[in-house]
Amino acid sequence: MSEVTVKELKADVQSIPKKKVNTRLIKLKRYIPIYILMLPGLIYLLINNYLPMFGLMIAFKDINFAKGILGSEWIGFKNFEYLFSTRDALIITRNTILYNGGFIVLNTVVAIAVAIMLNEIKNKLAKSFYQSVILLPFLISMVIVSYLGFAFLSEDVGYLNKTILPMLGLDGVSWYSEAKYWPYILTFINMWKGVGFLCVIYLAAIIGIDQEYYEAAKLDGANKWQQIIHITIPSISPVIIMMTLLTIGRIFYSDFGLFYQVPMNSGALYDTTNVIDTYVYRGLMQLGDIGMSAAAGLYQSIVGFILVLLSNYLVRRKSKDHALF
Repeated sequence: MSEVTVKELKADVQSIPKKKVNTRLIKLKRYIPIYILMLPGLIYLLINNYLPMFGLMIAFKDINFAKGILGSEWIGFKNFEYLFSTRDALIITRNTILYNGGFIVLNTVVAIAVAIMLNEIKNKLAKSFYQSVILLPFLISMVIVSYLGFAFLSEDVGYLNKTILPMLGLDGVSWYSEAKYWPYILTFINMWKGVGFLCVIYLAAIIGIDQEYYEAAKLDGANKWQQIIHITIPSISPVIIMMTLLTIGRIFYSDFGLFYQVPMNSGALYDTTNVIDTYVYRGLMQLGDIGMSAAAGLYQSIVGFILVLLSNYLVRRKSKDHALF
């Protein structure tokens, strides 16, 4: 090999890193507008989701406002011990898990059923009307819902006690002092308020199903129920799994308004309406214990994170395509 050829090869080899650098700069310049568009979202995510993580140390400190967060005494897991050593710890954990577990199952089943029924309505005007009516409760504040509930359940002037029960020959009930009725009342209100949102999501997924599947099923003699079981449900199963996994992540969180506002903070109902969120709120208002409240919030977040990972792992073992990650 001649000396000139060797020099040319060396020059080409030395130019390779420069070519790579130039290619990267070209790509960077090409995507600069996208990075600029992404910047506000990243800043919001940083401020709203990541900077507050600095406050996690509050769960491990005895907060003294005069000394500040960093200057307060480090007490380790004492806030967690206080949270779980109370006699109400088992009750609030049980209520939180059972309520939210029931809400997930019932709301999903009812929302899918309503979405399928709405999809069968061919009149566009009627379909839009029913969608609006079903979604409306989701947009109502829980404070307003609590007063609507009071209008029905009030012992003195409630619609149930003054109209419905007398028609059935039954005596009035003191709803706000009878704890045994509230698991059903809260479940019904949560379903009435939350089904509309889920219904819209599942309806959008159903509308996206290719109609050729249904036409082929009709040719094979499949009735409407068989079409739902073998076409509709399997086709929207990825959406169902995704929504369920997202909800499972918040199974240790409760709708504060539902469990605090709707029962009107009645002490007689604490056994069936007290959940982690309301317990922490009452503890914070009565004792001013910020450390215990932060410990409860951290506990909820960690358990929710573990449940999402576990649920996603189980889904992934069965079908990788249906898992979130």
